[in-house]
Parts: sequence; C-alpha cells; structure tokens
Amino acid sequence: MSSSGMDIRTPMGLMFGILGVIISAYGFCTIGSPMYDRSLGVNVNLWWGLVLMAFAAVMLGLAWNASNKHKNP
Repeated sequence: MSSSGMDIRTPMGLMFGILGVIISAYGFCTIGSPMYDRSLGVNVNLWWGLVLMAFAAVMLGLAWNASNKHKNP
C-alpha cells in the first residue's frame, strides 16, 4: 500500500459508524414497540446498530494502526 493514498478502511469505518449510529438510535427510540413481536421480542435495530458500530471501530482502529506504522518505521 502506498503511504500517500487514503486507507480504504477509513471511509468504510466512517460509513458503517454513521449507519450504526442511525440504526441503533432508531432501535433505542422504538424499545418496547410491537413491531419486534415478529422477531421474538428482540430489538434487531438496536443490536445490529451496535454490531455496525463495533465493526466501524475495528476498521478505524486498523486504519489508525496502519497509518502509525507508516509514520514510525
């Protein structure tokens, strides 16, 4: 990977992070809603939003780690 280009993990992490915040916020606002009866009462939006935010944190962490390795060989 060239040190002059942007790491693809940075925009991926930002995209998944923003989407995770939106989905988990919607899930948080709809806690106790009857729409979750079909999913056996599991708030799928909240949980998958949290999963997306965790994935985003991993992507951003890997991108940050890679950029630090290029700065300090």
